[in-house]
Amino acid sequence: MYPTLEIDKGKLADNARAVASVCGAAGIDVAGVVKVVNGDPVCARVMYENGCGRIASSRMDQLERLHREAPGIPLLLVRVPMISEADALVRTAGMSLNSDRDVLRAVNAAAGKAGVVHDVILMRELGDLREGVWEEAEYIAMAVEVENELKHLRLAGTGTNLGCYGSIRPTAEKMGELVAATERIESAIGRRVDIISGGGSTSLPLVMGGEMPERVNHLRVGEGIVVCKDNEDLYGVKIDGTHRDVLTLKAEVLEARVKPSRPIGEIAYDAFRVKNIYTDRGERRRALLGVGKVDYGYPDQISPRTAGAELLGASSDHTILDVEDADPDIRAGDILTFDALYAAVAFLSVSPGVRKVYI
Repeated sequence: MYPTLEIDKGKLADNARAVASVCGAAGIDVAGVVKVVNGDPVCARVMYENGCGRIASSRMDQLERLHREAPGIPLLLVRVPMISEADALVRTAGMSLNSDRDVLRAVNAAAGKAGVVHDVILMRELGDLREGVWEEAEYIAMAVEVENELKHLRLAGTGTNLGCYGSIRPTAEKMGELVAATERIESAIGRRVDIISGGGSTSLPLVMGGEMPERVNHLRVGEGIVVCKDNEDLYGVKIDGTHRDVLTLKAEVLEARVKPSRPIGEIAYDAFRVKNIYTDRGERRRALLGVGKVDYGYPDQISPRTAGAELLGASSDHTILDVEDADPDIRAGDILTFDALYAAVAFLSVSPGVRKVYI
């Protein structure tokens, strides 16, 4: 039965509606990104039915599952497609982010073979150093090629990514650069594009502060709907009507007993090649739970909701809490609940040992 990742569909719906409403008031469409929940079709359907105009993921296997299990939802691939998956892409998703000429040509060929026209968003590099074209002349030339030569592609728009690799914060200035590059593309192709996609959840503070340039009309939001913690914790910004507890990790206590707080003997390396430092606080009551790093990745990305409980660390399959001051008293067989941040949710969602439960 445990561990489980509990998903509150009502709270997820509230979050999707709240984010879509704030963005919609600024003329911005929201693509709901479901990669953090492993492309879960239930979550995708909830988000789509509550204001997200398109559902997105970075993984083709997730999009293929959505195509099968949630038919009728428009899909977007938010990782530049591999040439090897071009055929699957055009069968599955109507739109993708792109930044490479060879990939674009492969997707065009696949779309021609499938008898479809595939929409593309050309990604501009603005300093985060993940995907995107750095040289503006090349960026414009790629847009012209899509517009005039790749007959099975449609240039739907432009976009950028910020914050995911290089930790670069989206700003009005960065978004202005994207708009300016887009307008030079529009001059070259002789028409306006439909979409200017200004990033993901980290761009929401710009929208809420009224700083997003008017022409940016699309965001790709995952964490800001599903987990909904980062903008409030890191930037002090919260959208009214959103919940931080859409997701709950539940795990069972295997053992609860008093032990020394510092390991006894010569301290070497743990199973993950880390030499840890332990504080001697004397003998204290500890709880051992049946969930571990292989399930959530990083112990610092989960936190117990039990008052007085303190997370000490974890091994592959166990999590260890100090429960000396916990209220109520913790015993074997108890089920404890945890909050989880984005990285932990991404691991929990793909762990075969963690069961998903919807409420």
